[in-house]
Amino acid sequence: MQTAHAGSRRTAVRRALVLLAALLAVIIGAAAPASAHAALLKTTPGEDSVVKTAPAQVELTFSEGVLLADDSIRVLSPDGRRADTGKPHANTGGAKTAAVALRSGLKNGTYTVAWKAVSADSHPVAGAFTFSIGAPSKTTVALPQQEAGGGVVGTLYGIARYISYSGYALLVGAAVFLGACWPRGATLRPMRRLVVGGWAAMVAATLALLMLRAPYANGGGLGDALDLSAVRDVLDTRPGAALLSRLLLLAAGAVFIAVLFGTYAKREDPVERQDLAWGLAIGGTVVAGGLAATWAMAEHASVGIQSSIAMPVDVLHLLAMAVWLGGLVALLTALFKGQDTQGIEREAVQRFSRIGFGAVVTLVSTGVYQSWRQVGSWNALVSTSYGQLLCVKVGLVVLLVELAWLSRRWTGRLGEAGRATATTAAAKVPVGARAAGGDERADQLARQEAALARTRAKKARDADPERTGLRKSVLAEVVVAVAVLAVTTVLTGTQPGRAATETTSAGTVTAPATKTPEPLDVTLPFDTGGPKGKGTAEITLDPATSGQNELHLLITGTDGKARDVPEVQVAFTLTAKKIGPLPVTLGKIDTGHWASTTVQLPMPGAWLMAVTVRTSDIDQITETKTVKIN
Repeated sequence: MQTAHAGSRRTAVRRALVLLAALLAVIIGAAAPASAHAALLKTTPGEDSVVKTAPAQVELTFSEGVLLADDSIRVLSPDGRRADTGKPHANTGGAKTAAVALRSGLKNGTYTVAWKAVSADSHPVAGAFTFSIGAPSKTTVALPQQEAGGGVVGTLYGIARYISYSGYALLVGAAVFLGACWPRGATLRPMRRLVVGGWAAMVAATLALLMLRAPYANGGGLGDALDLSAVRDVLDTRPGAALLSRLLLLAAGAVFIAVLFGTYAKREDPVERQDLAWGLAIGGTVVAGGLAATWAMAEHASVGIQSSIAMPVDVLHLLAMAVWLGGLVALLTALFKGQDTQGIEREAVQRFSRIGFGAVVTLVSTGVYQSWRQVGSWNALVSTSYGQLLCVKVGLVVLLVELAWLSRRWTGRLGEAGRATATTAAAKVPVGARAAGGDERADQLARQEAALARTRAKKARDADPERTGLRKSVLAEVVVAVAVLAVTTVLTGTQPGRAATETTSAGTVTAPATKTPEPLDVTLPFDTGGPKGKGTAEITLDPATSGQNELHLLITGTDGKARDVPEVQVAFTLTAKKIGPLPVTLGKIDTGHWASTTVQLPMPGAWLMAVTVRTSDIDQITETKTVKIN
């Protein structure tokens, strides 16, 4: 019987892992690369424009407010020297418009403007463009190769953000579950590990975010994370202040955990226990709300319309998320790790069911407001990356609610069956186990009989179909909850639909040329020398002009069919002007199909396009071709 039970458990776990993999595949497939939250709407002078006389300043207008550093806007002359003077500053348009003054007596030629900033919602943005005084000329300027918020640092930063969300859900949800639903569970080691694990995950993730913040925002490398002076500079920014506040609140959270698992768990007097419970409830609410506010004060809720309303709504949304999703993990742990005869009491499950229902109502109501605020229109719901991801999240939440309804049904059945199970288990306890007193031999026999009775009752509990059904439904809820957290993390790093629509409507930065250029089509045969190493790379660059382009890359085999390869890279170099190589960030579209919509080529000329194809761990080749960019 034990073997069969273990086998069914392994089967359930395998099914859950398969479901999780499928959900994450949906998320990854639907998630486009994170867009910058403050988009550049307009530049003065305009991109690729030619002005008769040198302007007094360079001005950039963004879709939302930005935070500027001393080197946020650099203007470089054709020979690579700094043409700007003074520090960048907010111009007449407020924080949405930044400007830097230019030196007097600038000569004719092509000037490069390299800019970087941090959106008001803490996400980095960067870019470059050129303008000419008098007439275009050659330039020796090499543009930065590392994009802000990208590379290994950007990946690690995203992972740390996901861990911080997950740790918050575990810390708050499991603490609420133990404090309000199952106080007896605070004496069990697996339950304590959940709360402490959530706290530790948040501390580690917050420290990582602090260290990675400077290279993440400035486009630096992983080694820059060890620069303590950069960390000090980060603490002077709003995101840095939010992370520091989070660490201080986690220190208070450590005291809360010590009291919850120490004094409160061991207190037996009902009156003292109730007084202590009130104190824990008030202190825990303050800490949990404060932790949620560290996200609200530095991300989407802090900018845009109705920020004074959006920030407290965001706090409620995060609290409801943590209570529900973290509580689900705690309930699942209690169902699988209960070590005593009866496991978790049915009353505790029913209490969490009621609390979870309230959390779901709060989550949905606050989510509707946030969706309206961030998306702005029905069209943006389907035409922007943010809207598409939001649809995926809504679908997962609907699935989660359906599973929660199923769990409530199993909870009701558990309540009806619990009495019968308890009665049956009690009826099987031998008389000797119920008797008190007697000689030492009788006491020993009574203890043995009581142990056997507990073993039989535990087996009956594990074989209870209602409890097994509840375990499976809660396990499915937890799996979907992991996916919901993943989508939420990606959403916080994606440009909101309302801002994306505003950027598209402005459309001044990437306006097309006066005549419509034709796309550039290039075919490059390759042979890496290994098995299946022959094929063809077909590249389309549209509109093949200076400024922003869209690139599509298709890899086909010798049979002419699209095929996948382990790795493919594209880079552009303007050798005559010593610009590049400029790497292209490619996203997988379909079998053998990669694309990028953000290929920035700062000026026209004969560019060397390099395509690197790797067909195995050791077989790789780079093919090049010179292409003309108008």
